[in-house]
Amino acid sequence: MARNEGPGLGRRFLALWTSSTASAFGTGLATVATPLFIAVRTDDPFVVSTAAAVTWLPWWLLFALPGGVLVDRVDRRRLMVVVDGLRAVAMAALALTVATGRAGIAVLLAVLFLMSTGEVLQRAAGQALLPALVPRRRLERANGLLFGGATVAQQMVAGPLGGFLFAVGAALPFVADAGLLALGAAILALVAGSYRAGTGSSRTERSVRREVLDGLRWLRGQRLLRTMAILIGLLNVTLTAALAVLVLLARDRLGLGSVGYGLLFTSMAVGGVLGALVGDRLIARFTATWTIRVGLLVEAATHLVLATSTDAVVVGLTLFLFGVHGALWGIVASSLRQRLAPPELLGRVGSSTLFVSAGGNCIGAVLGGVLASAFGLTAPYWVGFVVAVLVAAGTWRVFAPATVAQAYETGPAGAVRAPTIGE
Repeated sequence: MARNEGPGLGRRFLALWTSSTASAFGTGLATVATPLFIAVRTDDPFVVSTAAAVTWLPWWLLFALPGGVLVDRVDRRRLMVVVDGLRAVAMAALALTVATGRAGIAVLLAVLFLMSTGEVLQRAAGQALLPALVPRRRLERANGLLFGGATVAQQMVAGPLGGFLFAVGAALPFVADAGLLALGAAILALVAGSYRAGTGSSRTERSVRREVLDGLRWLRGQRLLRTMAILIGLLNVTLTAALAVLVLLARDRLGLGSVGYGLLFTSMAVGGVLGALVGDRLIARFTATWTIRVGLLVEAATHLVLATSTDAVVVGLTLFLFGVHGALWGIVASSLRQRLAPPELLGRVGSSTLFVSAGGNCIGAVLGGVLASAFGLTAPYWVGFVVAVLVAAGTWRVFAPATVAQAYETGPAGAVRAPTIGE
């Protein structure tokens, strides 16, 4: 069956979008509830930030790189179904322990580790699956819709709802997460077709180590994507450091409760949705070069405002602008990778990129608590401002208009084969 070439993106893309959005909604509820659950039990910034570190650890040290190999070896759709099904079971078990009063911080962190391990595979498989569902010329639009759906669900709706549900009953956000993950798996299971990149015994007999190195070498040799991955990794150090202690900043400096804390994520989500909805048009109008360059300036400005402002409205508006930037960057980065990486390497290139960027998340989660404990609550934001300025200065010329335009015009030959009915 040919790919969908009409004005819409087709039923298979709709199934992927619905499944991803449902999963993101559930994850968002748990994401908001987790720091609230921990903050009830401790005021230590280091302990609060540890939860964020645990969620990023599987992405960095353990599963990101071999996960990409798995994505390139097996049917990507089926892998996503299995992963979300298992994550639903794990979250249901956590909800039960919270409801019965047997969940401590250690139990919560253990389940978060398992959930994040699954999300490594889910993210890499979804990004690798997308080019098989939509034509190349619609990648920006498809990525924007995926990002927008996830942002609405995970931040705009789940932000305040997660805080409200937690106030009603600590187990409720985790119960809802389990149900939504199961729903996402069921929807994607209905999609027909085979979505496997590699075939043949010679491919599966190669070692995992060698296949991991193939992805890393390809990324290292592609200057544009390599630089994008490294700068995102560096900026993720400071961003995650900032977000890891945001619950304390919201409470102690902005005077917000659990619902107000959730609304900060909602503000960022509104910006993300706006960026996702118009992102393909903005990128076409102003070019990917200026999308990236202006985004670097927005990163620096966001940290500066968080370091200096005690006005919740100012902080909320700043996070709105950051949300727009985040959506545009997500569309550009994903579309460039999907355009440039060979289909048989797409899972490993994606996981290699995640490895670099998630390393920044993991380091930043711990760093946020360390800096806040040692130098005060605003220290992570001042460090973030300095790093963002240095990264902008150091990478500005890499994203020259001619270089980025050439990347949009070129790409690998071939594609993951389109599904056929009955497979």
